[in-house]
Amino acid sequence: MKPLIVLLLSFTISLFVIKITQKEYDLFLSARISISIMFLFTAIGHFIYTKGMSMMIPSAIPYKETLVHLTGVFEILVAISILIPKMKEISGWIFIIFLLLMLPANIYAAINNVNFQKGTFNGNGITYLWFRIPLQIFFILWIYLSSIKY
Repeated sequence: MKPLIVLLLSFTISLFVIKITQKEYDLFLSARISISIMFLFTAIGHFIYTKGMSMMIPSAIPYKETLVHLTGVFEILVAISILIPKMKEISGWIFIIFLLLMLPANIYAAINNVNFQKGTFNGNGITYLWFRIPLQIFFILWIYLSSIKY
């Protein structure tokens, strides 16, 4: 829920800042700025909630904490690159693929009741997916429309 709030709030703010500075609205730039801010926000979580995010990865996968840190750095790099006009399309596709690849981790976390913020197994469980899966579809559409289609 927090990433969605960050996305929508930063979109609204950037929309008005662009209107004031450029004298016209730029929905697509505002959308890219907001998705960038959202991913920077979620990337920070990779370093603050490393233990809990490591619990979202099945035990068969080694070096979980390193993987969590690397994906955090990856999110930061792509969040920056999506703001570069010549890189927006490839960055958009990278983010879409990334979101699709992260879906199994979210499903695993839901099945195992992982609360990544507390690093415990008392999370919302399967009901979390009723929100998370449509949210990921929304993020994918947001990225596609703002960086690939336009």
